[in-house]
Amino acid sequence: MLDFWKKKPAPSGPVSFLIAGLGNPGKQYENTRHNAGFLGVDALSEKLGIKVNRLRFQGLCGEGMLEGKHVLLLKPSTFMNESGRSVKAAMDFYKLPPSQVLILFDDINLPVGKLRIRRKGSDGGHNGMKNIIYLSGSDQFPRIKLGIGEKPHPDYNLADWVLSRFTREEGERLSQALGDACEAAKLIAAGRTDEAMNLYN
Repeated sequence: MLDFWKKKPAPSGPVSFLIAGLGNPGKQYENTRHNAGFLGVDALSEKLGIKVNRLRFQGLCGEGMLEGKHVLLLKPSTFMNESGRSVKAAMDFYKLPPSQVLILFDDINLPVGKLRIRRKGSDGGHNGMKNIIYLSGSDQFPRIKLGIGEKPHPDYNLADWVLSRFTREEGERLSQALGDACEAAKLIAAGRTDEAMNLYN
């Protein structure tokens, strides 16, 4: 496994796979629960040696190789509810179908440290995913949902909860989950989504 994550040669040919992590830009949102998708892309960028620092497609992006594919990592700067503007711009430019676009995002219905991988499906009430599906006209995106835990009690304000930060204990569980998400992304990029689901769901 260590060999896989060694630095790869510079990519050649057109981008053939897109991995987008959803979140909100800005210092005040860094490391909040709602930015779990950004954290997933950060973890991948570190493992792959890809700098996600180019301003393009209304977001920050970087290119590299993953499982023999020229991959683009993307963190939309459009704010969560308009994530689709950035994702669709990149899809259109590289002429990528939804099946070649992996989305990483947070899920309040999963405990911190848990993943849920799906080949396609509805937005599940997630506004970022909802906008991507709406603007692309498709729900055929593979996705990795990162658990951020449910609200402490029913009356807790949802916006306050998703914009809160992880506790130290949660951070340790999240770190393990992000590592698993990187391995799952590797399998999905290689066309082995079922294997990723079996291993990490």
